[in-house]
Amino acid sequence: MIRLRRKHRWGADHHAFETGLAASTVQNILRAAGLGRLDAGGRATNREPVHRYQRDRPGELVHVDIKKLSGIPTGGGWRTHGRGHAPPVKRSSVDYRFIHTAVDDRTRLAYSEILNDEQAVTAAEFWHRAHRWFTTHGIVVERVLTDNGACYKSRTWRDALDNTGVAHKRTRPYRPQTNGKVERFHRILLEEWAYIRDWTSEDQRRAAYDGFIHFYNHHRSHGALGWATPAS
Repeated sequence: MIRLRRKHRWGADHHAFETGLAASTVQNILRAAGLGRLDAGGRATNREPVHRYQRDRPGELVHVDIKKLSGIPTGGGWRTHGRGHAPPVKRSSVDYRFIHTAVDDRTRLAYSEILNDEQAVTAAEFWHRAHRWFTTHGIVVERVLTDNGACYKSRTWRDALDNTGVAHKRTRPYRPQTNGKVERFHRILLEEWAYIRDWTSEDQRRAAYDGFIHFYNHHRSHGALGWATPAS
């Protein structure tokens, strides 16, 4: 139980499903071990009432977004060495990575890539690859939902959607929760991949990415799906 919590940072309900124990029993075990609260690990909170929805069929709506993530210097950063003890590095040698993601609203099936920027051309090329990937999985994408980022307001992005026969919908300004399913996916990435261990280089963390995406799609059960996996 404790090993699963530290490895995946799942909630009590998810652990209960995986172990066959009651959720209350799981929570008591975690609380006794000092692991009863996930927000102590930096999980974002939102006190506004949540209004959940789910589309009826795969492809009816695909959520697309970009997550900016700081790179890891060779030898590891402060998470490895401790604050104030990490070797000094030039920001230009670390830079940022941009995780482009497309998540199907109905199934939560996700296509994701780590890219070097969030420019319109990069986003458009990502969408063409994502669209082909969903097609190979039997999903016909009808609409895409994005925020109001510059790349998603560009003519290049509009043309990419037109070329794939997909309609575009944007979230309301200052309402990122409207695109909550991809926001949730990125939170899972941070908790269960990006910060799950002390990586010693960006190449090491990146090498684990494809494996995590496969795990997410084919092996990670989801409470919102009745504990099924996205692929199933």
